[in-house]
Amino acid sequence: MTHLVTENCIKCKHTDCVDVCPVDCFYEGPNFLVINPDECIDCAVCIPECPVNAIVPDTDLSEQEKIFWTDLNQRLSIKWPNIKEKKLPLPDAESWNGKPGKLDLLEE
Repeated sequence: MTHLVTENCIKCKHTDCVDVCPVDCFYEGPNFLVINPDECIDCAVCIPECPVNAIVPDTDLSEQEKIFWTDLNQRLSIKWPNIKEKKLPLPDAESWNGKPGKLDLLEE
């Protein structure tokens, strides 16, 4: 099992999760964070820290969602720099919380 960052993080990018991660497995893009599934130790301390509930165990996803989000988190974690410290969320993060269809807004 691993934990994955999902769609609700897009255009929010809260980093409360980064601050508590004991293995520094988060990576930062322009408007989204990802977890490297190979580095995640499944401790789950990041889940309650996410104010927009964007981090989930892969076991909570359908098989199709699991494949999609695992691939996306893996691919982008190789591309993006590691983030180890909390930063401010994006300026309009609260207005994007819970909005559907944000995947097209992901900036790679």
